[in-house]
Amino acid sequence: MTSDMGYDTAAAATIWANGRPVYDRGENVCVIGAGGSGLAAIKNLKEHGFGVDCFERETGVGGGWNWRHDRSPVYASTHLISSKPFTQYPDFPMPDSWPDYPHHSQVLSYLERYADHFDLRPHIWFGTEVVHVEPAPDGYWDVTTRGARGGAERTARYAALVVANGHNWSPKRPAYEGLDEFRGQVIHSSAYKDSAQLRGKRVLVVGAGNTGCDIAVEAAQQAVRCWHSARRGYWYAPKYAFGKPSDQVNDVVLAMRLPLRLRQWLFHRTMRMTVGDLTRFGLPKPDHRIYESHPVANSQLVYYLGHGAITPVPDVVRFHRGSVELTSGEHIEPDLVVLATGYLPRFEFLAPDVLSADADGRPRLFMHMFSRRYPTFAVAGLLQPDSGIFALVHWQTVAFARWLRLRDVAPARASAFWRRASREPDRRWTDAKVKDSTRHWFEISHTRYLRALGKTLDELAVAW
Repeated sequence: MTSDMGYDTAAAATIWANGRPVYDRGENVCVIGAGGSGLAAIKNLKEHGFGVDCFERETGVGGGWNWRHDRSPVYASTHLISSKPFTQYPDFPMPDSWPDYPHHSQVLSYLERYADHFDLRPHIWFGTEVVHVEPAPDGYWDVTTRGARGGAERTARYAALVVANGHNWSPKRPAYEGLDEFRGQVIHSSAYKDSAQLRGKRVLVVGAGNTGCDIAVEAAQQAVRCWHSARRGYWYAPKYAFGKPSDQVNDVVLAMRLPLRLRQWLFHRTMRMTVGDLTRFGLPKPDHRIYESHPVANSQLVYYLGHGAITPVPDVVRFHRGSVELTSGEHIEPDLVVLATGYLPRFEFLAPDVLSADADGRPRLFMHMFSRRYPTFAVAGLLQPDSGIFALVHWQTVAFARWLRLRDVAPARASAFWRRASREPDRRWTDAKVKDSTRHWFEISHTRYLRALGKTLDELAVAW
């Protein structure tokens, strides 16, 4: 990184706060994280005329899609579960020659090319970790950083802040009785990188989300035996329906704006024709209607269930020294337990009140992005959509860039928008009754969310 952006230039005005120097970055905006969301934020803020400094703790772009990064949840066989048209940025399409569901290495190369195409790298401080952020007077933000492997801390003041550190990197680990005494190996899926870890072992996979099903399928091919534990029933959608990627078929149905119950009936009928009744394999019956929880996109699970290579089992009760006890009373003896139990959002550099977090730690933000307390603060990518996320985060960051510009050129309009946004109650952005669990905190229907975001973009439109 060159010094024309840095803190060490003689031209940088220094402020003193709490007995330490704070380097004034003027009207620049700070972006935390250079993954898919952070890159979109840099690009759209830059296009709206803002100076941008981005801090990335790793040595390259890509965030979770760069499996060389310590916090990446990606494993060797990871592919997209949303197809290309519903994953790509709207102004930077993926190559036509790529498959419907690209491999994670292709997604990383896509993000790298995006960064190069829009000349984003000069704005990124690689190997730099944000350790603390706090509000400063007049809507500014003091951002304290240090080298990702140590070093002196430095604080800089910014006119606005976008947090894009992702929410799929901090493992959610269940607290099972007896886990410490278990003689076998227990890992979270975040530590799973390659099917070689399963080879020749008796494997229990806990968790029936997309990751849990993927690992169970790999264990069916590599392990001596595979048990797959599901706490509750889910809907399992094939990756293809009627010869097309399933999300593309679903989007056609959503575009018709059919009543929810009719869409649910159509989905159930399609599932009966393509997947069948999975309870006959021993999977629990779903305890919810479709669209009330994110369906699992996996075409291979049924194949390996039908061939007896995966044994469905109920939830885990407790661990013993040499076995795992299930709610059915059965005891199984795995060598390796993989906890595919998801992730929790973590913003360790922020005080909870900045996010208006509730007692459970769930951020309460307008449209899952705008702070209700701080008009110069936003979170990008805090969504769990029924599609890919890049297009959504593109429009989120365009909205925030427009909002910042509106505050400069039309303060009265900006004030009216802020009054409405800061008071609007939480919305789920889905017409189904979504489960109220950590897995579904940020669940949205991409069509409903985009329609609402489109109205916000119109409201914030301004000539400058």
